[in-house]
Amino acid sequence: MVCLGNICRSPLAEGILQSKVHSDSIQVDSAGTAAYHVGELPDQRSIAVAKKYGIDLTKQRARKFSVKDFDTFDLIYAMDASNYQNILDLARNNEDEQKVKLILNEIDSESNSDVPDPYYGENDGFENVYQMLDTACAIIALKN
Repeated sequence: MVCLGNICRSPLAEGILQSKVHSDSIQVDSAGTAAYHVGELPDQRSIAVAKKYGIDLTKQRARKFSVKDFDTFDLIYAMDASNYQNILDLARNNEDEQKVKLILNEIDSESNSDVPDPYYGENDGFENVYQMLDTACAIIALKN
């Protein structure tokens, strides 16, 4: 799960998907394409909305996406088109590129929709993002 700073959308996506899959067989992680918040907890509003649904994000720490993530993970979900392109720019080959997907395309494969960044908005933006990601993660979990 990848967004820009790894403090709002991707930590939510990580927590939601972890809550829907068997952790012994599927590894879920998140990262940001920028290093603005490396080592920090997720945004308090992400923590709060996740907690509302019984998901604890407080063990997560922001990290920067790296080329080695292509070797570690089978699928890499970008939260928006900008981060999707940032990830593709690091791809070494077609195999790496094939792993990268827009997360909301799990809901509608032709939508190419972005998960909006709630960082500068109000708390309801975090709730809206949670609902979008919960729907997408439920579909991902069913496939795995």
